[in-house]
Amino acid sequence: MATVELKKDNFQTTIEGNAIVIIDFWASWCGPCQSFAPVYESVSTNHADIVFGKLDTEDQTEIAQSFQVRSIPTLVIFRDQVLLYSEAGALSAAQLEDLIEKVRALDMTEVKKGIEEVPGPS
Repeated sequence: MATVELKKDNFQTTIEGNAIVIIDFWASWCGPCQSFAPVYESVSTNHADIVFGKLDTEDQTEIAQSFQVRSIPTLVIFRDQVLLYSEAGALSAAQLEDLIEKVRALDMTEVKKGIEEVPGPS
């Protein structure tokens, strides 16, 4: 699957409407982002069931700030609308494939149960 440009008008519906969404927070002036882009695009073609989104932090500052993106590229992964991963830094294709397999292997029933058991702020 080709990557999808994420913006304010399609961000939430993309997260809510897909089982796994991986988002690359990037900017055109960022060298490491430019180096990571072909890796990200290449890996996306191996996983037709996953949405690979790209979010330009210069154009979509409000969303980038809501995720506290301070360094780019930053990779964010949602599964079943649960934020599972948020980390700055470019990955190799092998590292990204490994991360995807770990996300697929998670028992989301257990993950959600664990979230429900965490006490809220007092």
